[in-house]
Amino acid sequence: MKKHLVVALAYDRLCTFEFGCTVELFALERPELGVDWYDFAVCAIEPGTIRAAGGITVQAPYAPELLALADTIVIPGWRDADEAPPPALLELLRAAHARGARLCSICSGVFVLAAAGVLDGQHATTHWRYAAKLAQRHPRIRVEPDLLYVDNGQVITAAGSAAGLDMLLHLVRRDYGARIGNMVAQRLVIAPHREGGQAQFVPRPLAPNDGGRLSRLLDWLRANLALPHTVAAMAERAAMSPRTLQRQFQQATGLGPVDWLIRERIALVKELLESPEVALAQVAERSGFGSMESLRHHFRRVAGTTPGAYRKRFGLDKAD
Repeated sequence: MKKHLVVALAYDRLCTFEFGCTVELFALERPELGVDWYDFAVCAIEPGTIRAAGGITVQAPYAPELLALADTIVIPGWRDADEAPPPALLELLRAAHARGARLCSICSGVFVLAAAGVLDGQHATTHWRYAAKLAQRHPRIRVEPDLLYVDNGQVITAAGSAAGLDMLLHLVRRDYGARIGNMVAQRLVIAPHREGGQAQFVPRPLAPNDGGRLSRLLDWLRANLALPHTVAAMAERAAMSPRTLQRQFQQATGLGPVDWLIRERIALVKELLESPEVALAQVAERSGFGSMESLRHHFRRVAGTTPGAYRKRFGLDKAD
């Protein structure tokens, strides 16, 4: 049986970090996983020696025609968001998309997919610095500036730099299930899930020194997600006014207290869903959503799928 072939693009002025993340995920042999791991190759979109960030050079063994055989194509950032990609590359990407290949971008690589037209009418993300430019230049794309990655099924986009790891791990989980994804994350020494969006990383004024009241509140809320919480009750526990609490939450996390609480609960839900021993009704109760109706509503809004579909895909009882 033919292995799944992942092809990474290389080009002059290559984004070294994003490229390295792709190599780390797909190029290394992983016999300890006990699965038929990916084949990996690199193709250059232009002839000659490729200069990469940091003063290094790369020699790519394959020409762009290899894209015709790829099952997954990764664009590890693009050298300049204002530079149009080569028309020949765009034609190859359109052809790959038409035959069902999976197309993925990291950071500014989304501008290549956007130029190819494969994101029209779909959601996408990119580094927060480029989000406004992407939305202005490609109005048919529904830009999600806060998300770490967006999975449209066949086309997947990631935000800046390290968010590429979040997306690439997500692909492993899609292809091999939660157990294998978690094992790869352990080898990389990173969390299998990174919750929250880009808003937490956008530069903003430092939160005023509150004597640790907010951090203590966050720790307490994480330890007591099953309890009911209102903004007024949270403010009282932190010895703040509700308005001050709202402002400090926004400054520290990029979210209001209610949205932050929902995302923390969804993170717990994901962990619980990956265990087949926990019934869905128990998941709703232990995460603080109370009812399955509330759980389904918030889970679909934040995770983009249903709890049942998530468990079917990522549950640890899935055969790998």
